[in-house]
Amino acid sequence: MSQAIADPGKPSIGAVRDNQRLDEAALDKWFRANVENPAEPLVLSQFNRGASNPTYLITAGQRRWVLRKKPPGELLPSAHQVDREYRAMAALGSIGFPVPRMRALCEDASVIGTSFYVMDFLEGRIFRDARLPGMSPAERAAIYDNLNETLARLHQVDFAAIGLADFGRPGNYFQRQIDRWIKQYRGAETEHIPEMERLIAELPGRIPASDEVSIAHGDYRLENVMFHPTEPRIVAVLDWELATLGHPLADIAYGCILYHSDSESWGTLKGIDDLKAAGIPSEAEYVAAYCRRTGRDSIPGFNVYLAFSMFRLASIGQGVYKRNLIGIGNAPASSDNSNTKHLAAKACEILDR
Repeated sequence: MSQAIADPGKPSIGAVRDNQRLDEAALDKWFRANVENPAEPLVLSQFNRGASNPTYLITAGQRRWVLRKKPPGELLPSAHQVDREYRAMAALGSIGFPVPRMRALCEDASVIGTSFYVMDFLEGRIFRDARLPGMSPAERAAIYDNLNETLARLHQVDFAAIGLADFGRPGNYFQRQIDRWIKQYRGAETEHIPEMERLIAELPGRIPASDEVSIAHGDYRLENVMFHPTEPRIVAVLDWELATLGHPLADIAYGCILYHSDSESWGTLKGIDDLKAAGIPSEAEYVAAYCRRTGRDSIPGFNVYLAFSMFRLASIGQGVYKRNLIGIGNAPASSDNSNTKHLAAKACEILDR
């Protein structure tokens, strides 16, 4: 879901997939008119990890850019909104928040078949394995601390001051999100999953009454940020497809799915028996650090926020599974939809704890 090197020294870039080819001549013409006109020819390749929005590398000589586009085929309503990704990063970049430099947005589907945008390529590290193998406990601690600090910083941005006052409907975020993800799930449903039905029935009545508004990233986790090549410092927060004006506690809860996930593709801490010895904060420590940075004493109802986040991720996973099933997928998914079922079951367990 990100664009760069998957693990230090292991490239994640290959040839453009057969089912995601685009009109390179049309792209070349648009690029030279709207981004830059380099002397060298443009060469297109594709990131092997691209999840819901296909992601490409454009190279001209020694220069590189990244292109993100909507996937081909019929899409679920309000999904794959690359225009929102572009707008969020352009606004946040104006105040020095760590995002890539945006170059141009194209909403004319006649160019390459869908909307897309181009941004600068950045050098850095993206950690696919949340366990951070091969690192010292001190390095792991510093990386997770900066991940936490950057999220707290995002939630304290004055969104109106950077032109994002209309980036979403402020207020009643969780109810609107529950409604949205029920619709998304129903649109991609392939079988009856009892735990999903329970969440659909119970979550609307369980969400705490408190209402706050901030920029909510929507998919904030270790794999969706890029760290400096050598320092434990985030240089770019990526993958803003789900960003909106929302409740900040949705982001911190979503990040804590990591402590309950068994998915190697999404992220898991499974296999680490002693988080403290490994230098990775516990769930309680991670939440407490966020609370300190945002001036909170605690987060009442955190289990419900966490269960909601798992439900939402399960709905997203159902969409990924359905796209793979019909041959237009771009992300790993279990062949039997077990990831969606596992998340739904875990969410029910958390509701009951």
